[in-house]
Amino acid sequence: MNGPSLYIYETFSSIQGESTHAGLPCFFIRLAECNLRCSYCDTKRAQTREHAVRATPDELAQRAAASGLNLVEITGGEPMLQKDGVIQLSERLLADRRRVLIETNGSCDLSVLPPGVMRIIDFKTPSSGEHARMFEPNFSALRPSDEVKFVLSDERDYRFALDTIARFRLNLQTENILFSPVFGRLKADELAAWMLRDKPKARLNLQLHKYIWDPSREGV
Repeated sequence: MNGPSLYIYETFSSIQGESTHAGLPCFFIRLAECNLRCSYCDTKRAQTREHAVRATPDELAQRAAASGLNLVEITGGEPMLQKDGVIQLSERLLADRRRVLIETNGSCDLSVLPPGVMRIIDFKTPSSGEHARMFEPNFSALRPSDEVKFVLSDERDYRFALDTIARFRLNLQTENILFSPVFGRLKADELAAWMLRDKPKARLNLQLHKYIWDPSREGV
């Protein structure tokens, strides 16, 4: 078993709940520890290493293979806090011909990731309390396959997202811009009405897994 060990909160098979891949069966690798404390975080137990176990990239690749699923998402926590291990894990999964997603909070440099990794990058909004922590070069050098997600609690967040799209010309870099209402805070129909009014180059992104299962349930 090769590679540095990673701090893992959980691994599980589920339905992709967010992103342009929503609805697809996916194997999830959730890493422990995060450098941000967003107000709407729904994975607080993964913010630290307290509940973590350790596994090597080889072990995790074997778990992915055993799942029988071709789509694998590395999430957190914040995966890029364990950069070296994540790079090796990504390379191993890509070598196994798996489609690899990484979901990241937008605060870390993503240029070091292997080219084959599809990046889902949050741009934190004011209600998160962490919008000043973004690593802005990420948003000036997007690839067409990248996805930028705005998690929205209210109309202030929505306006911030529109301004950010214009500021970084995000819609000229990628077609995958996602507006995700905070579950239980912003109604989907209210956000949809704003989008129909303003016609942003973005798609409504609901957390599908929270409609399938209990919203507080882990491992789905």
